[in-house]
Amino acid sequence: MWPEATRTGEELRESGAGMTRHGAKRGWYGKMVGAAFGVTVLAAGASVWTAQAGAVGSPSPHAAASAAPVSEVTPVDVTIAHSSDKGENGVNITIDDGPDPVWTPQMLDVLREYGAKATFCMVGTQAQAHPDLVKKVVAAGHRLCDHTVSHDTTMDTKPQAYQSQQMLDAERMITEASGGVRPMYYRAPGGAFTPYSRKLAASRGMRPLGWNVDTKDFERPGADAIVATVERELPNGPTLLFHDAGGDRSQTVDALRRILPRLKEQGRSFGFPVR
Repeated sequence: MWPEATRTGEELRESGAGMTRHGAKRGWYGKMVGAAFGVTVLAAGASVWTAQAGAVGSPSPHAAASAAPVSEVTPVDVTIAHSSDKGENGVNITIDDGPDPVWTPQMLDVLREYGAKATFCMVGTQAQAHPDLVKKVVAAGHRLCDHTVSHDTTMDTKPQAYQSQQMLDAERMITEASGGVRPMYYRAPGGAFTPYSRKLAASRGMRPLGWNVDTKDFERPGADAIVATVERELPNGPTLLFHDAGGDRSQTVDALRRILPRLKEQGRSFGFPVR
């Protein structure tokens, strides 16, 4: 579903070690993008844009007034995070594209069973549709990450105004759905970061978030293959990429049920990406 291609030049500098560029998703995401387009257009028409984006080098103001005032936000590092706050033995479980009413609760159950924490990179429209799940994620001690409004993997080819709208509208949707808890990270769909999007995210207190191990669970290769990918590629770095939406994620649930206890047996600690 996401054919992989190696990034070069500016793309490699943006994505950082361990990340590869994903192509566009089909099917489920086509429907989601269509729905999100309507939400985004309405938000664009209703929003009063402020000069916040100017603080990160934008030639024109793009930040939505609904976002938290800059005085309430502590800027973070602009570089793309891959490391764990648990150090060399840390592992960061990151789960993208939800929340989903079928698969997110199952993943929360598995994480709770093995005492693992995760970072949930949420799509704005999904968070808006399932605020109860966003609140459950927060209540369980997991962290939130902004994954844009509509998961557009061509974000890095779009104007700054579009990038800002996708990021800040999603930040607002996720924060409102959570009951006031803001995302701590920003992950560009498919790794499509730009210098502008990284600076904007960092200025909003959201550390740009990469990954080291792409489990490719979105391709549904089987739980055995997902587990094998983690075991083979974990030496590349601690941040693992999984998905809880976009289709049948039963293989991901099964793989996590096997991966988490193995990581604990190896002396690994479940942490969060550095900020």
